[in-house]
Amino acid sequence: MAASYPTIRLLTVDDHPLMRAGVAALLGNEPDIAIVAEASDGREAIQQFRTHRPDITLMDLQMPGMRGVETITAIRAEFPGARIIVLTTYSGDVQALRAIKAGASGYLLKSMLRKELLETIRAVHAGQRRVPAEIANEIFGT
Repeated sequence: MAASYPTIRLLTVDDHPLMRAGVAALLGNEPDIAIVAEASDGREAIQQFRTHRPDITLMDLQMPGMRGVETITAIRAEFPGARIIVLTTYSGDVQALRAIKAGASGYLLKSMLRKELLETIRAVHAGQRRVPAEIANEIFGT
């Protein structure tokens, strides 16, 4: 008999369809993770969040229209318990700090995706915060 896992319900937000497809492919074989919705911009992300109430949202920062930090702020204003992980190509400390201050629970560079994504999703779902050491060092200057 197969083990039963609580399913972590995900919303992926990225303006690049190929990135969303790549994340879906990476997560496709995970028995405890399911993508319940996708969005290509901030406004769509807010609507999808309202509709699906995901456990975790994977959020790009650089999108046309409403950007990631604005979207995080809007979602967290309406749903204070929302758990959001930033996925971005930008390692700059200003972007990371803005995202964390807006309420992001995790921060990952897209270049780290393969090795870090599953661990970060599960950790944030369990109530932890996850910021890679190299990003934390930039933010906190250690």
